[in-house]
Amino acid sequence: MSEHTATTSWATASVAEQSAALRAGQITARDLVDVYLERIDRLNPQLNAVVTVDVDGARRAADTADARRRDGGEHSPLLGIPFTVKDAIATAGVRTTAGSVALRENVPAEDAPAIGRLRDAGAVLLGKSNLPQWSSNIQTRNDLFGTTSNPWDPARTSGGSSGGAAAAVAAGLSGFDIGSDLGGSIRIPSHFCGIGGHRPSVGLVPQRGYIDHIGGGTTGTDLNVLGPMARSVADLRLILLALAGPDPHDAPAWRVELPAARHRDPREWRVGVWLDDTPGTVLDDDVRLLVDQAAAALAAAGPRVTTLRPAVDIDASRAVCAELIAAAILPSRDASAVGSAADSHLRWLRNRERVAQLRAAWRAWFAEYDVLICPVMSVPAFPHDDGGGIGELSLRVGDRDVSHRDLAHAWNAPSGVVGLPSTTVPVGLTPDGLPVGVQVIGPYLEDLTALAVAELLETATGGYRVPPLAV
Repeated sequence: MSEHTATTSWATASVAEQSAALRAGQITARDLVDVYLERIDRLNPQLNAVVTVDVDGARRAADTADARRRDGGEHSPLLGIPFTVKDAIATAGVRTTAGSVALRENVPAEDAPAIGRLRDAGAVLLGKSNLPQWSSNIQTRNDLFGTTSNPWDPARTSGGSSGGAAAAVAAGLSGFDIGSDLGGSIRIPSHFCGIGGHRPSVGLVPQRGYIDHIGGGTTGTDLNVLGPMARSVADLRLILLALAGPDPHDAPAWRVELPAARHRDPREWRVGVWLDDTPGTVLDDDVRLLVDQAAAALAAAGPRVTTLRPAVDIDASRAVCAELIAAAILPSRDASAVGSAADSHLRWLRNRERVAQLRAAWRAWFAEYDVLICPVMSVPAFPHDDGGGIGELSLRVGDRDVSHRDLAHAWNAPSGVVGLPSTTVPVGLTPDGLPVGVQVIGPYLEDLTALAVAELLETATGGYRVPPLAV
């Protein structure tokens, strides 16, 4: 076995596999850090996925983790596991820029609460992953660090906005990453890069410390979540359980007790599949075929699969989501465009009423069915296009030109606007060798139900594959 093959094996192993090896003494946390640092040196120049590396801090944290295990017999599943963090999430002592030149020297004094929980569990911070400025694109590029490429084809985008995170995890530059998702920013790059990603139920993971404008990070952003990106669904569950909980400011009174997955027997699951081409949801033929095959493979594993979907007004979902996202990202833009504060707040309140109506339709459906499976995007990863922003660019899908914004909203807005959990899992490769993922949407706060079906789907379709560039 060559040295590169050996390091690829450790670097692309699951968190669960790495944790078992650490417990058995097959490898140390310091060894794992050095494996990843070597791969970042070798592979990152082509990918540009990791933009800040804390070499000394990672080695110190790894040595501490090894000492904790050696001296106390500690067996926390994340103890000694190296990870990266999207560069929009505050990390104490490690530069956090949100992709903005204006924050090139920003070094937070405190971790975001979610990151603090991982460090307390013994996970080892390697550094930060790239993103578009203010997390506002489905491609990953900014004027500070440049463009992140897809490890399956460097001529193509890794997606956005957690594109550096997805590329780093797929290529084995990190054990896992923590991304954010406002309108698809975990789901889209996970689909493009062939990894797992979980968008938690809104409110399950504190998002304080998420920076989307100068002076940001003190409050949460409407619709936004922080969530794990990893190479297996089991890892997503493990990391989510470490992340979940109230903001420390609310901890004196609040607790999180996630409901168990609804079923254990695969034959008891009731699964809907949404593939119909409502306006804006036209599917690339290769994507449609792989999603169809994934649904068939899941049905063969036992669940009852139907083509029914919730009686939700899809157009209204997309429209409300677009308005709420536009309001959420205004702090990084010119707020004068929305008129007076009173008018904009009243509009927000009206939109929240519309969201409540949409949530009621989803709840009614989930009383009869357990999860809904649908595509993440209409297309696999597309070639880099630096010709404009998300609202200016379009892509040919079948016989239609679809804007990048509509591509993002088509499949992601209906569940995202009502705060539902969604697990993205890779289900295969197109004839061009590009990964395709699907999302498994679960009932609100029943994240473990979405993850359980995603794990069945992963087993049925093969899950994560190592990209050729990363071997």
